Amino acid sequence: MLLGTWNLENLYRPGGEFGPRDKAAYETKLAALAAVVTELDPALLGVQEVGEPEALRDLVGMLGGDWHVALSEHADGRGIRVGFLSRTELRVLHDTQAFPAKLVPVQADDEGGRASAAGRGFLAVETETETGPLRVAVAHLKSKLLTYPNGRFFPRDEGERARYGAYALYRRAAEATALRALADVLLAGDGRERAVAVVGDLNDEVQAATTQILLGPPGSEIGTPGFEADDKGDAGRLWNVAPLIPADQRFSRVNSGRRELIDHVLCGHRLVHRVTAAGTGLPGAGAPKLPSVGADPQERRGAAGSDHAPVWVRVEG
Repeated sequence: MLLGTWNLENLYRPGGEFGPRDKAAYETKLAALAAVVTELDPALLGVQEVGEPEALRDLVGMLGGDWHVALSEHADGRGIRVGFLSRTELRVLHDTQAFPAKLVPVQADDEGGRASAAGRGFLAVETETETGPLRVAVAHLKSKLLTYPNGRFFPRDEGERARYGAYALYRRAAEATALRALADVLLAGDGRERAVAVVGDLNDEVQAATTQILLGPPGSEIGTPGFEADDKGDAGRLWNVAPLIPADQRFSRVNSGRRELIDHVLCGHRLVHRVTAAGTGLPGAGAPKLPSVGADPQERRGAAGSDHAPVWVRVEG
């Protein structure tokens, strides 16, 4: 079974503010996305940046076989949201933007605006596999690509850049905390027996503090002696599969020429010990070939495919 995550990059139908400008560019983008999904052949794929549900339906219509779709009802200001494509039926468990009860709103701009919920919903589903139920949550945390007042992508000065970088970090940390709270619900204190994963575009790298929030109790990382030794923290832990990805493939986006792994698959105890392989891009194809993106996401409006590579794990059984 292959479980993965992929940011589809501005999946909108043509003619709107954010999507391709014409039908030809749209069809080229869909064909590129469909070719990757077909080759990847996932049992369950978490997706991000679905701008219009109709566009995802268009994509699914280009795929062979039967697919089940679940989408979050909580989109951001541009209309983008997370969802799932699955070969098996999905049951939605949770679709939420809520911060945990004790987490107060965080500053979001120079005017004192506060973010009191995640910008995009977290969607959790359950599906049946050969080895029993599988619970998976998908998320798309606050981006490191900054937007300034009046829709600017470039700051007036370095002070503004620093402040808005801090606001984005506050929001991403709060969202990571909320996502970890959802993971706790899915694990239900029983990660040794429940098959649970969290996938998505976390918009930061493996060792970032926001990404680390999601792991739960420290210790037992993949590649350390503790990984093979059971302890009481196993019931609540999530393991990032990044160390299992070949080093030359360990990136999912190229930012200003720099390779970054910002899309992640995190597995609970029962699932991580059944992982047989992990990678980015397409299995067996080597390092992904990705464009380098800059500070202005509009520069790639209408571009084919995606600026992210899929991240995936193959699970035994």
